[in-house]
Amino acid sequence: MKKPSCIIAAAMSLLVALAAHAEVKVAVGHNDNDEASPDFKFKNIPPVSDNDAATTAKFSIVCGSVDENGGGLAKLHDGKLPDNEDDPGANFFFLEGTDGGRLQVDLGSSIKIKEVNTYSWHPSSRGPQVYKLYASDGTATNFDAAPTNGINPEGCGWKLIADVNTKSANKTDEDSNGGQYGVSISDSDGAIGQYRYLLFDIVPTEKDDGFGNTFYSEIDVVDANAPVAAQNQKPDELSSSPDSFIFKTSDGKCEITIQTKDAPELRGWAETNLAPVLAEWYPQIVAMLPSEGYHAPGHFSITLKPMEGVAYTAGSRVVANSAWLEGEIGKQAVGSLVHEAVHVVQHFGDGARNPGWLVEGTADYIRWFKYEPQSHGADIVWMRHLRHFTPRYNDSYRVTANFLNWVSEKYDAKIVGQMNAAMRDGKYNDGLWQYYTGKTVPALGEEWKKDVLAQLAKADDSNNKN
Repeated sequence: MKKPSCIIAAAMSLLVALAAHAEVKVAVGHNDNDEASPDFKFKNIPPVSDNDAATTAKFSIVCGSVDENGGGLAKLHDGKLPDNEDDPGANFFFLEGTDGGRLQVDLGSSIKIKEVNTYSWHPSSRGPQVYKLYASDGTATNFDAAPTNGINPEGCGWKLIADVNTKSANKTDEDSNGGQYGVSISDSDGAIGQYRYLLFDIVPTEKDDGFGNTFYSEIDVVDANAPVAAQNQKPDELSSSPDSFIFKTSDGKCEITIQTKDAPELRGWAETNLAPVLAEWYPQIVAMLPSEGYHAPGHFSITLKPMEGVAYTAGSRVVANSAWLEGEIGKQAVGSLVHEAVHVVQHFGDGARNPGWLVEGTADYIRWFKYEPQSHGADIVWMRHLRHFTPRYNDSYRVTANFLNWVSEKYDAKIVGQMNAAMRDGKYNDGLWQYYTGKTVPALGEEWKKDVLAQLAKADDSNNKN
């Protein structure tokens, strides 16, 4: 795993500002795909604000076409962030296959700008930010408020403030540039200048295909004269809020964020019931699923909100159905998120081609046979409640969990961790079962099925006699 919150603190562009002794600074924060979370937490970049000068500003397209799959211009200054790395509706981006475009921000009046901060998130080439920022007070006699492509803004009343490019020159793989980015443009003199208008000249991150237009999540403009409460919080202060809270695992190696903004009714349960379990069990799950040179994510997030289904995990982000959880308080709610925490630790990466039955079976094995065996959620007690049941080792979830437990008890106690390590390294194949147990997986499946059916028959005979 890459180091968390890879920070590129050096200025990417140093430009002379209005005063000769001042200089513009461009700071960049980057969270890799496996470290990013919906709270956009960077060590050197302010958190997103919902009460900055851009909140009430007018955003407009100078040139370029908006992609209708996105959320539109409103997403750039609503103070809200995407729930996951590929959330088109929560971002603004230009039309697929086009060369970007230009955005104008009208602040309504000339203000002393302290910072301009931009945020983006995507798992691959649409994550980085590449743009030029211009500013103007609008008073020049030749001022053009909407210079289209082909017109140099500096020739019509605009000043070039910064040239931003967060792509890494050392990475040739487009996906390796993916992740979450925060850019903060400021000036060593304390303010960028006195301006009313901002112009973002945005270009694609790549042109090898049509998917190079960045997913921009937010643009903030901080007024240097605004009350401190209206300016961005310092990043280190963001440990708990009405919308989320952060805690560390028992070994201190992982930080977990739980977001309850869209499910405030579950805040108390999440703090009292869910958080202590995850703090204790995440390190145990990590220990159960090791592989050489692997370090489990040092941060992951859980977002609770109304949605379809029960829950899903994407990298180090878990999203769970708050309505379903509320109905399962005291029953399956906590266990279901232990299952998702297993997926965080499994960490197979984008594009992994592993058997789904084994991926889900592993998560249910740890949940039902390690975390809550007393629930009998996947053992013979649970199977007895099934009717006309023909067990198959690759039926996934609970059934595969039972199969894995059987193999680990009868043949190899380390089988679950060994198979998971192979999947994590992209080296899984069915031949590994024979390598570790001396039998093919179909043969193991048949032997396990006979054992299960025998136990079920024995249980039925006992019930009939009683």
